[in-house]
Amino acid sequence: MIGKVATGTVTDINEQAYFVQIAGQTYALPKVEVTQEEAPQLGSRVAGFIYENKQKKRVMTQFWPVAGPDEYGWGKVTQTRRDLGAFVDIGLPDKDVVISEDDLPADANRWPRPGDQVLVRLETDFKERIWAKLADENIFEQLAQTFPDNLNNRNLHGTVYSSRPIGAFVITDDYYLAFVHSSQSYRPLRLGEQISARVIGTSQYGRLNLSVLPRSYEEIDDDAQMLLVSLQREATKTLPFSDASSPEEIKEHFGISKGAFKRAIGHLLKAHLISEDKEDGTISLLKQGED
Repeated sequence: MIGKVATGTVTDINEQAYFVQIAGQTYALPKVEVTQEEAPQLGSRVAGFIYENKQKKRVMTQFWPVAGPDEYGWGKVTQTRRDLGAFVDIGLPDKDVVISEDDLPADANRWPRPGDQVLVRLETDFKERIWAKLADENIFEQLAQTFPDNLNNRNLHGTVYSSRPIGAFVITDDYYLAFVHSSQSYRPLRLGEQISARVIGTSQYGRLNLSVLPRSYEEIDDDAQMLLVSLQREATKTLPFSDASSPEEIKEHFGISKGAFKRAIGHLLKAHLISEDKEDGTISLLKQGED
C-alpha cells in the first residue's frame, strides 16, 4: 500500500487531521493536505497518496507527488550521501525519496548535486521503503521529439540523464536526444545537470552531438592561461587572490591589471576550470584543470 494512491474510509476526525482506514491500517490525512472541494465526513470515502513521513508515521496526502509507481516525473535533488544515494524532492510535504547509490554512476564525480533534476518513478521494496528509480533509455526514446535539420552551431539547453566515461546523454528542453562526448567537455558532466551546449553534428544513432567547450573566439586568453599555469604549479592548487584583491597585489604577483585579472578569472570560472572562495579570498584549480 505504501507508495501508491489508495482509497479508504474516514473513521475519525480531530482538529488537525482526518483518520482514514485502508485494509485495517489507519492513516492520518492532515487537513492542510486535503484538496477536494467538500470536506470529508465520518464514513466518507477519500483517496490519497500513502507514504511514511520523516517521523516514521504512515500518512496520506491529496497533493499527488510528481512521480508514482507507473508514472515518471522530474524531481529536484536536495542532497547526496555517499553511503546511501541521492535524495529527491518529488513534491511530498515532509519527505524526499532516495535514488540508491547502486543506481548512480560508479564515479562519484558524476553524481547529481543539490538543484540538479532527474526523471524518476517510485518503487516500494519488501520492507515498504519507497525508492526513486531513474528513467532508462527506453523512456527517453518514448519522450523524444524529432529535431529539425537547421540546428548546427545552435546553443541548446538540456538535462543530463546518463553520465558515463564515454560521455553524457542529454535530453534537451525541446525533448531532442543528444550526446556530449567526453572530449567535448572540460570535466565529467553530472547526472541531472542542466547544461547549455552547442550543436556540432548528428550521430548515426539519430542524436544530436553537442559540445560544452567554447567556440574558438570564446577560448581562454593568455592571461587566463597564465593564471591556470600558476595554479598548476602550486602544491595546494590554490592562490590567495580573488576579485577582491588589491590592484597593487595583482600587478606585483601576475604583472597584469586588476581588470585583466578579473576577466581571466571570469573565463576560468565559466569554463569550470577553477573555483573561487570570496570569503577566504582564494582561487583554486578544479580537478579537470590539473593536466
